[in-house]
Amino acid sequence: MTTPTTFLDGRVMLYGGDCLDVLATLPDNSVDSVVCDPPYHLTSIVKWFGGDNAAACKVGKTGAYARASAGFMGKQWDGGDIAFRAETWAAVFRVLKPGGHLVAFSGTRTYHRMTCAIEDAGFDVRDMICWHYGSGFPKSHNVSKGIDKAAGAEREKIATGAAVKRMIPGSEQNDNGSWIKDNGRIYQPGIELPSTEAAKQWDGYGTALKPATEPICLARKPLIGTIVENVLTHGTGALNIDGCRIEASGRPERDARAHTVPSMFGAMGGSKAIGQTNLGRWPANLIHDGSDEVLAGFPDAPGQGGAVTGNEPTANGFSGAVAFGGMKARAGGYAPRLDSGSAARFFYTSKADSDDRLGSKHLTVKLIDLMQWLVRLVTPKGGTVLDPFAGTGTTGEAAWREGMSAILIEREPEYQADIARRMELATQPTKRAAVAATKNKLGRPEDLPLFSGESQ
Repeated sequence: MTTPTTFLDGRVMLYGGDCLDVLATLPDNSVDSVVCDPPYHLTSIVKWFGGDNAAACKVGKTGAYARASAGFMGKQWDGGDIAFRAETWAAVFRVLKPGGHLVAFSGTRTYHRMTCAIEDAGFDVRDMICWHYGSGFPKSHNVSKGIDKAAGAEREKIATGAAVKRMIPGSEQNDNGSWIKDNGRIYQPGIELPSTEAAKQWDGYGTALKPATEPICLARKPLIGTIVENVLTHGTGALNIDGCRIEASGRPERDARAHTVPSMFGAMGGSKAIGQTNLGRWPANLIHDGSDEVLAGFPDAPGQGGAVTGNEPTANGFSGAVAFGGMKARAGGYAPRLDSGSAARFFYTSKADSDDRLGSKHLTVKLIDLMQWLVRLVTPKGGTVLDPFAGTGTTGEAAWREGMSAILIEREPEYQADIARRMELATQPTKRAAVAATKNKLGRPEDLPLFSGESQ
């Protein structure tokens, strides 16, 4: 069996190697949950360039085929189809306890392939969580410019683009955790006029939308029987609802004591509001990064009404007693929500921290508090989380912060080193802050979740 490297008093174990090889060495039904960010396979070697034994792709005139065959953004780990294979998720299925949940990120263009493979491996797909963010970067091909280039036509330049200082974390974040983009420097984009008639016709056309959301598959290994039997036997099968509620204030407290309300069919049990509580809202299958760009997409929305007087008509227009499902409000009662503001407050906000990346050049580093929320949602207290595609080890740190253990698997030596550095800094906040401040200046948005588009 492969010997893992252990971190944080043995609570986080890192296995170096291919995930299928390592998973084969782990015991059946040994982990409580799986939280992972597998390759999105935005460029598929198998589909476009043959199988594993195919000859290496030739560079050609432009090198485009060789670049694509190397995987998205030139990374080999994004090539292939590991996340699309049912055998991959079958290996995960075997080591996960009955009723254990699987959380897996994907891209909007390839989510269906991954989810079908997860389902084919035996999982029950329970939901899809959407993560909205404002830092996506569009990778679109300028159709008009491409037409002129193909025709060998010169385009008239009426403005020359100036360099712009890239987004840098830390003090250059606003109150919502979003990067301040200009940092005191003026950016003037280059502007060219189309030359040929065809280019003029297609001026303003591109090939991709701006990425602003990532789908997350929430699946569960089948239960051994009822949910109660599964929870009591294996400690898995349920979601930690109260531990993941959305922060709220001024919500009404409900009196659990039964009382009767007259209805046309007899007495009806119910409850009444007796005060205020800060118990958060039920977690939804939508989460967001709290950036100004995302918040702008949510309207201002008041709560679902205010205090009632007892004189309101019932839902079907009658006054007085209940008729056909309408229930008369009680004097002194409160509606479920009395607050106001952006509707984004109804959903979990995963703020970007300045130390999410810690100097790593990995393309898809996820936010620590986002991963903590997901780990907390699907893992029993003190449980063990598995991440077969560990990347920079964010899942491992998230599990440790939540008082849990983690098993990480990572094939690439570069990212194994990133994981070791992250684990070392997890207990050294002063040193961690210094690393975050000095090593995060990579000339690109620090927490860009994904380059979700391509240039063709």
